[in-house]
Amino acid sequence: MSIALAPSPPTLIDAHGRTIRYLRISVTDRCDLRCRYCMSEQMTFLPRSQVLSLEEIAVIAERFVARGVNKIRLSGGEPLVRRDVGELVHRLGAMVGRPGGLDELTMTTNGTRLAEHAPALIAAGMRRVNVSLDSLDADRFRFITRHGDVAQVIGGIRAARDAGLRVKINMVALKGLNEDEIGDMLRWCADEHLDLSLIETMPLGAVDEDRVDRFLPLTRVFEDLSTRFPLVRDTHRSGGPARYWRVEGTNTRLGLISPLTANFCDGCNRVRLTTEGKLYMCLGHDDQVDLKAALRDGGLAAVDAAIDIGLREKPARHDFRIEAGAAPAVARHMSVTGG
Repeated sequence: MSIALAPSPPTLIDAHGRTIRYLRISVTDRCDLRCRYCMSEQMTFLPRSQVLSLEEIAVIAERFVARGVNKIRLSGGEPLVRRDVGELVHRLGAMVGRPGGLDELTMTTNGTRLAEHAPALIAAGMRRVNVSLDSLDADRFRFITRHGDVAQVIGGIRAARDAGLRVKINMVALKGLNEDEIGDMLRWCADEHLDLSLIETMPLGAVDEDRVDRFLPLTRVFEDLSTRFPLVRDTHRSGGPARYWRVEGTNTRLGLISPLTANFCDGCNRVRLTTEGKLYMCLGHDDQVDLKAALRDGGLAAVDAAIDIGLREKPARHDFRIEAGAAPAVARHMSVTGG
């Protein structure tokens, strides 16, 4: 793609004075699993003709970096199911550590293809990945994901760690489903030299269960863990919304992502680009601008103008609620916007 150069406009600051430094990019809405809290069993995915090309994703990402973004996370769906995604990783990875470039390029993956791709991710400049893993029990994992193989994911995690990637496990805390395993997961992460982030389930998209039945407040989880593990507050910041503790005597960090019980919107530094080219300013709102149309119709100047419009519309906070029978906060599934 040949794009005319344009001067770099000002740093990205929204209407509430928050500086945007973090771009999350969904490279595909497709996934090879069907986690119950994330997707319906029968999903309709975007036609390939409607998604951004990898070249277009790279061009838009580079524009964000020119305007001050210093961290990019690739997600999905499952990013590693997209053919040739490695080319995008290499192009973005070339900006890591460069003056005016990226401090970090990361990825969120379900781990099913991580063993195959880990060496290439390291070679491209990636140093850390998040892996979604909600249970270590084979039968329970298969139930949550509808058909996944936990041994395959664990193999991918160990391959990534052994290749030199720092691995953080993302575990959605689900009442009546995996709450009895959270302590075991933290202990396993400490034994395997991994980090663990616990996440409250979020009301995104219609799924086949009522989320109120699965909502588990992390305040309660943390109280329990504090009686079982020596947890020390850690000042580490990853650029995202997690608050961190360290398991004393190990190199394992515990992160808590609590969009409902501990709103983190005041410090939000993130925007999200979907695989269709829509820029969402908030995970919990439908306000968006179309960067694909802007790029194709007007080039980088039009992209900058669309981004500026989006920043002016970025809400102060999300409207997440977990109530019996309540509709999701937004109709789109998490796999559309990216994790």
